[in-house]
Amino acid sequence: MSTNKLIPALRFPEFKNSEEWYRIKLKEFAKFFRGLTYGADDTSSNGLLVLRSGNIQNDTLVLNKDLVFVGKECPEDLKLLNGDVVICMSNGSKALVGKNAEYRGEYAGGITVGAFCSIMRPKNKFTKYFLQSDAYQSFIALSIGGGNINNLKNSDLEEFKCAAPKNPKEQNKIASCLSSLDEVIAAHSKKLDLLKDHKKGLMQNLFPQMSESGFARLKDDRMNGEDKILKSKNPVNPDSDNVPTLRFKEFVKDGEWVEKPLDDICKLVRGPFGGALKKEIFVKEGYAVYEQSHAIYSDFSSFRYYIDEDKFNELKRFSVKSGDLIMSCSGTMGKFALVPDNNKAGVINQALLKLTVKKGFDKLFIKMTLEADNNQEKLLSQSVGGAIKNVVSVFQIKELPLMTPSLQEQQKIASCLSSLDALITAQAEKIEQLKLHKKGLMQGLFPKIND
Repeated sequence: MSTNKLIPALRFPEFKNSEEWYRIKLKEFAKFFRGLTYGADDTSSNGLLVLRSGNIQNDTLVLNKDLVFVGKECPEDLKLLNGDVVICMSNGSKALVGKNAEYRGEYAGGITVGAFCSIMRPKNKFTKYFLQSDAYQSFIALSIGGGNINNLKNSDLEEFKCAAPKNPKEQNKIASCLSSLDEVIAAHSKKLDLLKDHKKGLMQNLFPQMSESGFARLKDDRMNGEDKILKSKNPVNPDSDNVPTLRFKEFVKDGEWVEKPLDDICKLVRGPFGGALKKEIFVKEGYAVYEQSHAIYSDFSSFRYYIDEDKFNELKRFSVKSGDLIMSCSGTMGKFALVPDNNKAGVINQALLKLTVKKGFDKLFIKMTLEADNNQEKLLSQSVGGAIKNVVSVFQIKELPLMTPSLQEQQKIASCLSSLDALITAQAEKIEQLKLHKKGLMQGLFPKIND
């Protein structure tokens, strides 16, 4: 048995000389209810809202998308109450099992959780912080290891060993302190969401909303040997699909944007066949192999694989230069990253597409255009496969129609949106710093159990 005293490193002055904390099991502080079981025949367009594991994101409950409603009776115990905690109990990804978020009574109608989730109904506000501790993370990792892969039971959570102060006043003091910090994090998260929504709205107005038939028309023209640019008959028609809703004043009289296939804007090169980059050819140092993660996270600080000079020269067609765009083409599709200045010399792997922007077009503007919702929909609509999507062919991507103004207007738009991106990045970093501060505070406020 462990002999360590359960005394936290940090303690509020009025409790400094209080007795040590005591060991408990989580079932002493909360009740657990497994979610509602329902079938496809029970779903409807309205009725009882059922939250699933996908509604738990970044320690909060998402109540405005990916919602499922059922027309089915629900036991009273399974209806969410303000202060309940929703826990993911089963998921294809181990990383999601155990994730949890508090329900704050935000939804006006009936609401519950699905069978892959559980509800923790806590005894007090202090209880929920057991599920945010390092001890809980270690417990989850052990519980879903071995034969019980990716699944938890309510009985598992009930037996989770915790430590709590005996004095309810100390429990409340800790909960009040951490709740205040939670409110600050929530306020900054709301600001981040507003910035992202502002950018999304700005892009919808700064970019023309292309006609639905554009892709089909361009494809037909190319198949018929007519490599033409689609334009409206009226060069300065404010009602045209080829004119954005918002425009910087110096470009108001510039007329329509023009619609061109991506092939006219970028040179496209899909990564080499998988056999060209086998693990046995990799070396410890040399020319870098760019992977999907570089496109998805826009992080070029590290590389897992390298090839020697002979292999690099053999694959020079796939080499990456500063200013190139790379796109993820398998699984997580359609993510773009701009290769930075002074990039590490190397080649793309088979899961990437390299786009070298041609003269007359701004690299950052083209990246932003490709990231716009309507173009993302077109890119993803060209994918095939089951759970893992893959680009059909470079030829189909080449046919993607993009609308562009003059180079000067491209640069103005890119500069505007880049400034907004910088604010979004700074806000996201501020939230991460607050979360790190909370984590450190919790490590001090909760004693470590060495069992």
